[in-house]
Amino acid sequence: MEGLAGALLPLLLMFAIFYFLLIRPQQKRQKKIQEMHTSLQKGDKIVTIGGLHGKIDAIDEDRIVVDVNGSQKLTFDRQAVRDVLNKD
Repeated sequence: MEGLAGALLPLLLMFAIFYFLLIRPQQKRQKKIQEMHTSLQKGDKIVTIGGLHGKIDAIDEDRIVVDVNGSQKLTFDRQAVRDVLNKD
């Protein structure tokens, strides 16, 4: 029985290290991104994952319409937003 506990202890320790260094921070990042996507509003200045800068002109459940230069409007999925520039 002592050999089994000695073999399991390093595995449990390794799992705990992976959890706190890799899994948990990734879950926190995903939650923060999800909150950012749900809080998008018309008029927000954004950057897409492709690097396009613009302002949200219209928004619905899944998509946003981005006003690029005052005359060009492009439609993106809501998940394509990487960053909101005008939020504190």
